[in-house]
Amino acid sequence: MVKLVKDRVPDTVDMRDAYCAALMEAAQKDPAIVAVDCDLTSSMGMKSFELKYPDRHFNVGIAESNGTGIAAGLSAAGLNPFYHTFSCFASRRVYDQVFLSCAYAGQNVKIIGGDSGVTATYNGGTHMSFEDMGIMRNLPEVTVLEPTDTVMLREITKQLTTYRGVVYMRFPRRATVRVYEAGSDFQIGKAVSVREGRDATIIAIGICVSEAVKAADLLAEQGIDAGVLDMFTIKPADVDAVVAAAERTGAIVTAENHNIINGLGSAVAEILAEHCPVPMERVGVQDEFGEVGQQDYLMERFGLTAPYIVEKVLKVLERKA
Repeated sequence: MVKLVKDRVPDTVDMRDAYCAALMEAAQKDPAIVAVDCDLTSSMGMKSFELKYPDRHFNVGIAESNGTGIAAGLSAAGLNPFYHTFSCFASRRVYDQVFLSCAYAGQNVKIIGGDSGVTATYNGGTHMSFEDMGIMRNLPEVTVLEPTDTVMLREITKQLTTYRGVVYMRFPRRATVRVYEAGSDFQIGKAVSVREGRDATIIAIGICVSEAVKAADLLAEQGIDAGVLDMFTIKPADVDAVVAAAERTGAIVTAENHNIINGLGSAVAEILAEHCPVPMERVGVQDEFGEVGQQDYLMERFGLTAPYIVEKVLKVLERKA
């Protein structure tokens, strides 16, 4: 069961800290859990894990491809490795090693990418991963996730400790807007119905979920009843949930902190084309590189905020009519 917060405000806990706490809790019960970092132990929030489990934490330095191979080797030796670095390094820099050493070899490796999309802020265009989910989505048998807030992140991290296979999970390092109350249940591969609607459905992921809820509130003021679906698992996507939303509302808008190419929008478009074609619009980065700036500025710059979602919903409703 999912419980929504009454007031959507920025969390007081960073995502990275919530993640580390959940992994450490699991590590107390499972001695096979180990961590691999690439000179970003503090940046990725893993310092507490290193201090508590110094023999189970491996900092391989600024050598991400080597770190991927080490994580694969630890898995082959029967351990349960969680590998951390910024999302740009965890995807495009190490792609061949993930393909060969992890996925193709059938290993059990969890790859954690921090600072996803515009949340890289002042690290700028070189570190701003608008393509990472698309990169990982291409690999056979790789699960791709983006938790929405600390409540979901804690729960999904616990599930990943017993989830077999290669997983890529991206999230902002810093605090996000709270959407869910503690005690909410989530299942990998199953979308979350945040809000029911009859006129259109906004399918969102990550930091765009709270913006989608804001957009639904703004649309309600215009007499438009928009639903919100949190598709935190982009692969395997919840086909049944997407089809049900399309059949119920007949109009879909996707919203993501990622390139619209080969991300959430592409995944949803594929489902609709094959199962239930309806008008659809996409909110996301329009095939551009990132740049330096504060997150609020960048979300406006790349059109990821609630007013842009509203604009797309109005457009898709015109097409639906």
